[in-house]
Amino acid sequence: MTTGPLTIDTTDIAAWRHDLHRHPELNYDVERTAGFVAERLRDFGCDEVVTGIGRTGVVGLVRGRDASGRTVGLRADMDALPITEATGLPYQSASPGRMHACGHDGHTAMLLGAARQLCATRDFAGTAALIFQPAEEGGAGARAMIDDGLMERFGIEEVFGLHNMPGLPAGHFALRPGPMMAAADRFDVTVEGKGGHAALPHQGVDPIVVGAQIVSALQSIVSRGVDPLEACVVSVTRIKAGSAYNVIPQEARLAGTVRTLKAEVSVFAEARLREIADGVARAHRANARVSYARGYPVTQNHAAQTVFAAEVARGVAGAAQVNADCAPVMGAEDFSYMLEARPGAFIFLGNGDSAGLHHPAYDFNDAIIPAGVSYWVRLAEARLAAA
Repeated sequence: MTTGPLTIDTTDIAAWRHDLHRHPELNYDVERTAGFVAERLRDFGCDEVVTGIGRTGVVGLVRGRDASGRTVGLRADMDALPITEATGLPYQSASPGRMHACGHDGHTAMLLGAARQLCATRDFAGTAALIFQPAEEGGAGARAMIDDGLMERFGIEEVFGLHNMPGLPAGHFALRPGPMMAAADRFDVTVEGKGGHAALPHQGVDPIVVGAQIVSALQSIVSRGVDPLEACVVSVTRIKAGSAYNVIPQEARLAGTVRTLKAEVSVFAEARLREIADGVARAHRANARVSYARGYPVTQNHAAQTVFAAEVARGVAGAAQVNADCAPVMGAEDFSYMLEARPGAFIFLGNGDSAGLHHPAYDFNDAIIPAGVSYWVRLAEARLAAA
């Protein structure tokens, strides 16, 4: 396996990143970004560039000198977030209320850099499928591309993903076999009481009081229901009730998220959430309706592919800069759908001491571009090594 970072001029890759950062697009509405990607893939000499996969996804195929081998997928995400940027950078978002606060601009630029290098050298056997995906931020774009025939159409046998990670030293890598990121479920609880005058609370059933007790009681799901050695998060993130100082409202609405690393823990958490909401409401002469929706599944790295990805990362960054048994992260990723469809691995690339993901002051660190591009190229060349 060839090791070490590539010697490449990353100036234009950073310029691509800045252009994408200045023009963020949301969810599936990434037409400009997808066009930007497709144009460059064609300019690089990709053997095939297909647009419109999963509505606005793009796939570029690069065949090696011997194209008879297998096909490996490399994935980057393209969409931004509905956040107002507060970086003050020269390339700050030109679209109010939208910004690349998760680094997808960097992910896209790095995979484009790898595409250019792979097209120029073709030092491998088989095909590298470069996957540029829309709608990672809640829209399940990975599932949409899979449903549109991504894996079968291009004959993808394995798939690999990468995400930057603030707080991890710049250029370092981290991954683990098994659960890498959590499943993300969401719930809504509507508490129906009996409204009335705030000066006469005994004549009504206050849904705010009931809702507050439900919020407190839900904390026992984790603290007194889940094995302390298992991972589970139950967070109420929204409460809405009332519109006046002197009126007890008719209902209160709660919403939140449940994060787990095992399906059986998710099933348990849902059951207890429903029981607690109903029980607390009934104890106070109110009613509670619960809506519970499954979100992204657990991002589950496959063992053999994780070992391989870690080896590639060590070749790029050095053994001391790769943690091959990092702690799971309770955030969620729709790359999980791709790992359900094909074996593969998801890896973190350190962004250094930056603002956190989804923060208005976040920015992708251009200094890690060489590590990311090198990882992708080395991975493709090693996984598709000529005999």
